[in-house]
Amino acid sequence: MSVEAGDLAIRARGLTRVFGTLVAVDHVDLSVPRGMVYGFLGPNGSGKSTTLRMLCGLLTPTSGEVNVLGLRIPEQAEALKKRIGYMTQKFSLYEDLTVLENLQFLAAIHDLPRAVAKMRIAEAIERYHFGDRQKQLAGTLSGGQKQRLSLAGSVLHEPELLLLDEPTSAVDPESRRDFWARLFELADTGTTLLVSTHYMDEAERCHRLAILQNGRLVADDTPAALCAALPGRVWCVRSTATRAAEAALRQHPQVLGVAQIGTDLRVLAQPMLDEATLRSFLPDGDATQIDTIAPNLEDVFVAATRGDEARAA
Repeated sequence: MSVEAGDLAIRARGLTRVFGTLVAVDHVDLSVPRGMVYGFLGPNGSGKSTTLRMLCGLLTPTSGEVNVLGLRIPEQAEALKKRIGYMTQKFSLYEDLTVLENLQFLAAIHDLPRAVAKMRIAEAIERYHFGDRQKQLAGTLSGGQKQRLSLAGSVLHEPELLLLDEPTSAVDPESRRDFWARLFELADTGTTLLVSTHYMDEAERCHRLAILQNGRLVADDTPAALCAALPGRVWCVRSTATRAAEAALRQHPQVLGVAQIGTDLRVLAQPMLDEATLRSFLPDGDATQIDTIAPNLEDVFVAATRGDEARAA
């Protein structure tokens, strides 16, 4: 992707963080255009949170160069604080304050003028549906309501960049859908969003996606382009003995992943594997239907994180 440096909200080169003998983030290069919803997908321990903390200046890189909103990080991290928002996985507001008091406190922290603070708090209460809960203690809110309050507080100062670290991990599917609708509203106004997640359906929503594994960046493109890079590698296997077929397929190194979907098996394979070879892996006498199917993001994730040597073939 060719983007001028001035159009980038984030530019990182060789970003690395080492804790003792653990390389938590390993020479990661990132280019995040302004106004984009950019996703970090990866399992726990893949380096997502550590990367986010370095990008916003909370953690000093062991090595590498970072530029965020035109500022050198961590050297100019203090100047960056006023221009970004940061939302963590854990609810971090005051549970013994009301919804309104939390927002008033955050407005004061960001040093918003009294008239501006009053206007933005009123807008946030309406936009995030707290009209009838202004006086409710934050600690008594549901998981989805706490999430909305955290988001409202994170954008009260109208940041240019919002970083969200697995923000929907503890809420129900309906709250997650509503939350993502709010994120796209922010993107429509020009806010850049960097969202870490381990949910495939959330990753598919992003404009662009980076997949992290063991601290390394193993894929970086649009979800559609990442899926399109795996043609002819995903098979649907319909067997008369599903469990036996699954066990047999898992024994072969050319098979990267097998998942049972209903009564069918979804099989991700290396690109050189053809139908005849795949069929030969199955138990003798197994009456099986085998068809190629379109890859999805879960297939991309499995291929990338398993270090498929033939990925570029």
